[in-house]
Amino acid sequence: MKLFESVRMGVTAREAAERYGIKVKRNGMACCPFHEDRHPSMKLDKRFHCFGCQADGDAIDLVGRLYGLEPVDAARKLAADFGILYEENRKQKSKRKANSAAENSQDRRTAKVEKQMKRWLRHAEDVLLRYREWLRFWEQFHCPETMEEEWHPLFCEALNKKSWIDYLLDELMLGDDTDRLDFSAAIGRR
Repeated sequence: MKLFESVRMGVTAREAAERYGIKVKRNGMACCPFHEDRHPSMKLDKRFHCFGCQADGDAIDLVGRLYGLEPVDAARKLAADFGILYEENRKQKSKRKANSAAENSQDRRTAKVEKQMKRWLRHAEDVLLRYREWLRFWEQFHCPETMEEEWHPLFCEALNKKSWIDYLLDELMLGDDTDRLDFSAAIGRR
């Protein structure tokens, strides 16, 4: 599995909070570390949400905010601290050996562009996964209770964008290089 997927499946926000010194009560409530909080206003479970400052997210978001890290660095920290194996860990040693030999023979500029493209693809994947989670939340939270009730704009957005985001994620995560180029072109047209 990839880094973000492995970490999200392996660590809950509550486990991460407890690991990094946040005292969580039995009911899952804790004082929020992101604002001055005297009474517990943050609910921690698989995800976290503060009812005071509206901070929200998963374990990666929590660690990123606690330590001022980018999402990929926060995910790597969680993977290291919780002993989570992911695809990059297993391949990293063999990649280092191959890279040292390849760098001498390979055009450095091409290697730099490929590295930037991979970084961009990982970032795009993370952004789309987060957006998909928000769409799911909006669809459930803002679902009209009666037929006469006016639809909330976020509910409408969730209904309209869900299949498009799933399509983009399929292209990005499961596709080959041609599919990724199509993904890049599709994003450029939007």
